[in-house]
Order: sequence, then structure tokens, then C-alpha cells
Amino acid sequence: MPVTGQRVVRRALGRRLTRLRVATGKSRREVAEAKLGISEPTLHRIETGKVPVTVANVRALCWLYGIDESITDALSELALGTSQEEWWDANPVIPDWFKLYVGLEASATRICTYEGEVVPGELQTEQYARAVYGAEQAVDDDAADRHVKLRLQRQAALAARDPRPHRTTVLGEGVLTRQVGGPRTLAAQIEHLREAATQDRVEILVLPWTAGAHAAMAGAFRIMDFEDPEDPDVVYLESHIGALYLEEEAEVAEYRRVFALICEAAVPIADFRP
Repeated sequence: MPVTGQRVVRRALGRRLTRLRVATGKSRREVAEAKLGISEPTLHRIETGKVPVTVANVRALCWLYGIDESITDALSELALGTSQEEWWDANPVIPDWFKLYVGLEASATRICTYEGEVVPGELQTEQYARAVYGAEQAVDDDAADRHVKLRLQRQAALAARDPRPHRTTVLGEGVLTRQVGGPRTLAAQIEHLREAATQDRVEILVLPWTAGAHAAMAGAFRIMDFEDPEDPDVVYLESHIGALYLEEEAEVAEYRRVFALICEAAVPIADFRP
């Protein structure tokens, strides 16, 4: 599965360059002192995926690290993608902290989601999405329209992937009973979820009230898996003003444990009766 989107490519290239540097035993300061035209702060930004990377810089670093031509060529190809924009990169509606998520979503092979309050964006109907954004009472009257259009565009991009990622979504029962948009909008949304669950590689479960206390009561989260072993799996946690991306193996493993527990307590949406 190709790495998609400039922010994700920067992240992937930065991680690879960091590993090569560490393998040679060089510090960032030592690289900067090698007079390649790359300062220590610039190298830090390259390795942390914050900036576009030129092919010349990649080749210079690979030369310094003693890397063979085949790997150098492959990393140079990645460098070209660090400045190539996808539709979400140039969209002013998407916050910068969410653009990385969209890029990760576009290259994940599996996405596991728990949500206890609202239907996840990739599964929302247009009317449900309008009701969600309308509740935020944005000062800009056109903000809801722009966000809904963006949400539908993201859904289309996800549906167009070939192959599509495996998606398992666990919804708290409250998601299916809260009258977002009113009874008709909610009923249409639930029907949409039932239809989505019949699609290949899509599983939607409901965690009923009768399950009582459960392992995910701390809040919503997503786990994204990637085919490339160089790209670690990621846990995504979102707030109103930003997001947290967890990549440490122990962190991801803990969220996998929690997700497995709530899946055991949940039922397929086709079998759920409020």
C-alpha cells in the first residue's frame, strides 16, 4: 500500500533517515558539522517530518551514512512526495492537526474505531453531518456547509480506495439513541449504518447499555494499522482543538487490548434492537 499525502510521506521519510543516522552512530550535531549544507535544526525538522525534503539533501545524507544506491534511490523517490499535495493538504477547512490523520487514513490497511457519542464522520449521512456541525453554532454561517462537503469528499476518497481498508467500528448505544437532527434524520442514519455493515471489509458493532461498565469508558479512539513494517501502527485521539498520535508499541498494545474487550461485549448492528 503506497504511503499517501505529503505529511505522511514526510513522516515516513523522516523515520527512515533517523534510523540510518542512528545506525551509523552519528548525532545530529555531527551531521551538521559534516558541511552538507544541512543545519542541526533543519535535520531535526526533516527527521520529525515537519518540512519538505529535497532529493539533494536525501542523497547527501545517504552518502554520509554510506547507504547503497538502491536505498538512496528509493528514499529519493519518497523525497519527491514530501511536497506533493493531496486534496486534503490544500484544503483550508481542514485543521493542520487533522491533515495528518486524513493522510494516515488514506494509507491504513485496517482502522478500528470506538465512539460513544457520535457516528464517526466516515459513516455519517449528509443530514446527520449537518446536524452535528449545526450544533457547534459556528460564527461563520457557511462553515457547516464547507465541513459537510469536506466530510462527504473524505467518504468518497475512502470508498474509492482499492483495496479498501478493513474497518471495525464499535458504537455505544447512546450514539443510536441520541436524537441528532431529529427522529427522521436519526432513523435514516441508523439505516445507513446497517447498509454500510453489509459491505465487504466493514464491520459495525453496538455496545449496548446492558453491557454496563466497559473498558473504553475513557473516551473515543482509533487504531490504524499499516502494511509497511517501517510505519508503526498508530492510535489517534481527538479533541476540539487538536489530536494526539500514539506510536509506542506498549501504547498501541494497550488500546488493542481495550478494543478487543469492547468487541467481546458488543453485538453486530444487524442484531441490535434498541
